[in-house]
Amino acid sequence: MLNPNQPKLRITRRMTRRAVGLLAAAGLMATIAIGANAQTLDSPLHIVVGYAPGGATDRVARIVGEKLGAKLGVPVIVDNKPGAGGRLAAQQVKLTPAHQNVLMLANPAVMVVAPLVFKDNNYDAERDFVPVSHVNAYDFALAVSPTLPVRELPHLLAWMRANPQQANVGVPATGSLPHFFGLMVGEKARVQTQVIGYRGSAPLLNDLIGGQVPIAVDTEDVVIPQHNAGKLRILALSGEKRSPFAPNIPTFKEAGLDLAATGWNTFFAPATMPKDKVERLAATIRDVMQDPDTQRKFKDSGMTPVVSSQAQTVAMLKAYKTQWAPVVQKSGYQP
Repeated sequence: MLNPNQPKLRITRRMTRRAVGLLAAAGLMATIAIGANAQTLDSPLHIVVGYAPGGATDRVARIVGEKLGAKLGVPVIVDNKPGAGGRLAAQQVKLTPAHQNVLMLANPAVMVVAPLVFKDNNYDAERDFVPVSHVNAYDFALAVSPTLPVRELPHLLAWMRANPQQANVGVPATGSLPHFFGLMVGEKARVQTQVIGYRGSAPLLNDLIGGQVPIAVDTEDVVIPQHNAGKLRILALSGEKRSPFAPNIPTFKEAGLDLAATGWNTFFAPATMPKDKVERLAATIRDVMQDPDTQRKFKDSGMTPVVSSQAQTVAMLKAYKTQWAPVVQKSGYQP
């Protein structure tokens, strides 16, 4: 009960403004603290790449990792763990303890194709990993040997129908994404294709340039420099729109074949990583990919940068599996 003799507390406008100011300052400090916490980790971040240094996936990891370290306030280390076409890295990353900061940068060969064709992966792409951020995309190129007398895709398809015994399509590796894209082209064009797997892009392009194989499918970053040098001819690229790296080459749709497909590199976290840390890393990687300098470095390397949220990454993966799973399964391919 109030004491009528107790002096009354007078609240002046000056006191009110002071209180509001203190509350605002406290709120600002809390926001700064939350922001700082959201941008830092307590130990180095390791990015695991399932391929040797120097390849496209490795280049992506190093471009992003350099910027990521500055934003997170910790060293970012790229760990190359080649073996089994990238599957060895996935097998190791899935066992990461919850307290360790580890991401894997992977492509569709590891996260989409391998789960469909290998029975002994020792990892489950959906159960053992969480999508974090989609960071780049690339087209597939259909190229022909300079010894082949065709200069447009319809002419090539007509030649393949007329010469089924010679219509061999070389790809950099059996079971690779270019392999299944080659099958996709054949099915869409209703042309029987015989896919020949090589041990890498270098021997494939050597045979294509020399005329030992008439047709090849590989990623655009590998084939475009040879096209520009006049050593082979790219008849079509697989994007929805023309590649910024080869604006004079038509898409498959422009060339008369209703087909579009791309490859990608995406960051995945082991399922053991706490959800809040995954979300923090996803947001930070998205910030890195919005950086103009990051985008310039991607383009200078002949790669298309992608800015994607975690939700957009999940949606992309779902749509991608819907497109590619039937092709892989229908092919009957067995390692």
